[in-house]
Formats: sequence, C-alpha cells, structure tokens
Amino acid sequence: MKVDAKTHAAVMIVLNKLADSYTKRDLAGLESIIAADPDVLMYGTGADEKRIGVAEIKAQAQRDWSQTEAAAIRYNWTLVSGTGTVAWAAADVTFKLKAGGQEMVFPGRMTATLEKRGERWLIVQSHFSFSTAGQSEGESFPTSN
Repeated sequence: MKVDAKTHAAVMIVLNKLADSYTKRDLAGLESIIAADPDVLMYGTGADEKRIGVAEIKAQAQRDWSQTEAAAIRYNWTLVSGTGTVAWAAADVTFKLKAGGQEMVFPGRMTATLEKRGERWLIVQSHFSFSTAGQSEGESFPTSN
C-alpha cells in the first residue's frame, strides 16, 4: 500500500540517516534510528551476518568499519509502502568501499521495516544483500557455485 507524502518523507529521512551514519562511521547516529527492541534484526551480506539486538547491530557496523578505510551506501531507487504505524522500504543500492587501499563498488539491495513510535520512525528489521555473481539477467539462479 503506497504511503502518503508525509510518511514517505519521514521514512526517507531515516533511510538517509542510515546511509549518512554508515558513511560517517557515526555509531550514535546509527543507533538513533534503530528500535531498542531485543528482537530488532539486521541481515548483512556475509554468511554470518544475522544480528539480533542493537548491541549486535552496532558490533557489525564496527566490524565493517574496522575492515575498511571508507564505506558508503547510495540509494539508486527506493520504494516505500506501509499502513498505519508500519512502513516497509526497498532500495537498489550501490555499496562503495575502500579496503586494503583498493576501491570497490558493489550493486546491492536493501529492505527495511520501520515502525512509528510517537513521532519517530525506527528500523525494526533490515536486510542488505549483494547481487549474485555468476547470475546473468534473465536467469533465476547462478550458473556456477
């Protein structure tokens, strides 16, 4: 269900703060947009990246930052839908990073579920992924392992 312009703008503020906080390595900024619930969940791009709870999500961000000299998320396309006090967003993203002196760019995807609490929208669940290598356009599965 498409959201109204006010909700769309409010959700985009949260998503933009997510990208900005990640780029600036601002842990407090990141924490400010994540629900403090014990079951808040973030899936990352790595096989071991299932983070439950704010402490684990913060630890993941710190791990990411410790393994890179710079990292950034840029939204290329976004869709925001919702109903009442719940909204969900999807985005095509570009992950840019510098690690070991090498600059890399990865196309990816992100989804997030947000809940409005009082006047604030907070992320309650998110998922980041890279597009699968070895899978051409029009193919449903990769052609190699």
